[in-house]
Amino acid sequence: MKEILFKDKDILVMKLLHYFITEKGYNPIILRGIENEIWLENMDGPYKIIRINTGYIHNKEQFDFDIFKTKKIMNKIKLKTFSFDMNVLSLFLDLGEYVTLNSLKNIDCLKVNNEDDLFSSDKIKKYFPEIENKLKFNENGIELFTKITNDINKKNMNEAKQTEEIFKEKIPYVTYSIIFLNILLFLLMYIFGNGSEDALTLLLFGGLNKDLVANGEIYRIITSAFLHNGIVHLTFNMYALYIIGKDVESFFGHVKYSIIYLLSIILGSLLSLVFSNGFIVSVGASGAIFGLMGALLFFGYNYRVTLNNSITRQIIPIILLNLFIGTMIPSIDNFAHLGGLIGGYLAAMMVGIKYKTTKSEKINSTIVIILLILFLIYMAFFRV
Repeated sequence: MKEILFKDKDILVMKLLHYFITEKGYNPIILRGIENEIWLENMDGPYKIIRINTGYIHNKEQFDFDIFKTKKIMNKIKLKTFSFDMNVLSLFLDLGEYVTLNSLKNIDCLKVNNEDDLFSSDKIKKYFPEIENKLKFNENGIELFTKITNDINKKNMNEAKQTEEIFKEKIPYVTYSIIFLNILLFLLMYIFGNGSEDALTLLLFGGLNKDLVANGEIYRIITSAFLHNGIVHLTFNMYALYIIGKDVESFFGHVKYSIIYLLSIILGSLLSLVFSNGFIVSVGASGAIFGLMGALLFFGYNYRVTLNNSITRQIIPIILLNLFIGTMIPSIDNFAHLGGLIGGYLAAMMVGIKYKTTKSEKINSTIVIILLILFLIYMAFFRV
């Protein structure tokens, strides 16, 4: 049997990968055509990208080209992950003695010949203070390689299970119930009223009107989102609700989805009231649907690596297109759309995405929602 010998550099790379992947939540990035480099990403980490370069760089020209290449790859990752800013830590494990490292904007460079170089770095001490203890192992050689490989595989399998749980398609009971309620109320307006296009019937069934809300009929802020003016209005909104709602409900779960939908209605209706007058009757689920788009935007941002560039190619263009259409058609209440969009994004942050959203994010977004609701109430009803 042939004995396998690991070089010191190989052992250091294995330890670094074990620390950054299993302890700090970084994940490998697959890059085509890149040799002797390992790229790791964690969009919530102190460095969004950590790059381990094991190739030999023997002069300044090679180093300058390496930085140039790094910037190009950074720009591609920023575009795909919808990141406006990105900082990188480049670790050079085989650097010529005459090469001088220069840290540039958003790129910190560190020469690492051994573990002591890591432990003596101010940047490492600041952002990864526990790394010295985490790089200590009782195993050596093949035992160390086996342990590190098993730990990384275990972590990757756990993350894969979490992602599968989030993206597993679920039956959208709440979405179906909302669609049924909207259709039912639409039919009832014809059975017990003069139809869905009659202003008085819409008011009797709970349409949104500023004067009536100011007189105490607060329920209209919510009930108006379940009424529609005409079959075209109903059909378009219910189709959009089915397409978007089933995904949002699947990603967030039934209860969180219901909270997002309700808060989107409230924020959309309140912003609409700020800019409306007592002669207008507003109805429709579009504000809530925009809220679901806001929730989808929040979800897509948190899973931007998994979803690749779907945020820039799909979600944002749909939102902008619908807002543009709203400005072109006078009868469309774009303020309700905008309020719903903001409300949905904040509500999604408040209820949180499983395995992703932190407690502080939930608390901060809850405070913002409360303050925003109070501000809109003041602007709509108490401003002189």
